Amino acid sequence: MAEHFTLRLADSRMLAPSVRHLVFERVDGQPLAFVPGQFLQIHFHYDDGTATKRSYSVASVGDGTSPVQQIEIAVSYVDGGAATKLLSELVVGGTIEASGPYGRFCLQDTDTHPRYLLLATGTGVTPYRAMLPLFKKLLAHGNREVVLLYGARNETELLYGEEFEVFAQTHPGFTFHGCLSRQPRAVPRPGDRNGHVQSVLAELVPASDRDIAYLCGNPNMVDAAFNTLKDFGLPVPQIRREKYISSR
Repeated sequence: MAEHFTLRLADSRMLAPSVRHLVFERVDGQPLAFVPGQFLQIHFHYDDGTATKRSYSVASVGDGTSPVQQIEIAVSYVDGGAATKLLSELVVGGTIEASGPYGRFCLQDTDTHPRYLLLATGTGVTPYRAMLPLFKKLLAHGNREVVLLYGARNETELLYGEEFEVFAQTHPGFTFHGCLSRQPRAVPRPGDRNGHVQSVLAELVPASDRDIAYLCGNPNMVDAAFNTLKDFGLPVPQIRREKYISSR
């Protein structure tokens, strides 16, 4: 059930030139109970006093089932954006109002397909970071595979890229492909792919009897990948979508 609460900024760092990682704690000292894949809403006002809100996926990595004390999100900066102004000027100790968690972009216990296809662009990768403990448990049982295709223009925009690389190296069955559409790495890595996520997707030859797909990020990518997956025969119930739309 969604709650309303006040968050205090505990820490922050830049993940990319235009993306900030923010770490919050609830002012009331309570942990946040959430299912990996869910999001929070940040509540604030425009300069004219009109109330508004923005949604951010929870990026916190816990054990996948227990509440977390630290609530992490990744925020993309939008030129002239009201939320950008609010969150870029927030200093450690500053507070904001929030509610949640919301959303159903989550792993489902009833899924039995052997492969998960995760597609993301930009901050759309944050729910997959939160899901890592759940993937660890899935992979430990064997007969499961998880493939993450993460699209960015260049390597500086692969948010949490090193974390996913390490997870792939230490957890057989998890594969990470950084899909770089504008500029390849100076020293390419084995998992790197050139081009957009939806183009690389076809290389994996999706199949309805094998795959569950999750799509999160830029609406154009989500729509294109959705159509590609349908062309390969995946039924709509096996394709979960979450679109990230920038708002001013």
